[in-house]
Amino acid sequence: MTVLLVLTNLPDRRAAEKLAETLVGERLAACVSILAPCRSVYRWQGGVQNEEEVPVLAKTTTERYAALEAAIRSNHPYELPEIVAVPIERGLAAYLAWVAEETTPA
Repeated sequence: MTVLLVLTNLPDRRAAEKLAETLVGERLAACVSILAPCRSVYRWQGGVQNEEEVPVLAKTTTERYAALEAAIRSNHPYELPEIVAVPIERGLAAYLAWVAEETTPA
């Protein structure tokens, strides 16, 4: 079992909270941290965009990643959402076990 930290950005806090509640409610993430707004500068459809976004960090397992990605894609307001997963190489064993337990389907 590998725990993943999954990052995505949303256009506002309300959208971030709604997505977080969906992911945790469906046991796709054990926890979703909603961070302070940030400024993202990126190229999209031939132009440079400069937007405020709200980053979220979801903690899940490799076993639940595909379902979590699908839920983000279907609940995300962006046409092409950023979804990046980073494996957790080390962490408090009890916390990592909790993530696994909380993302196990009921």
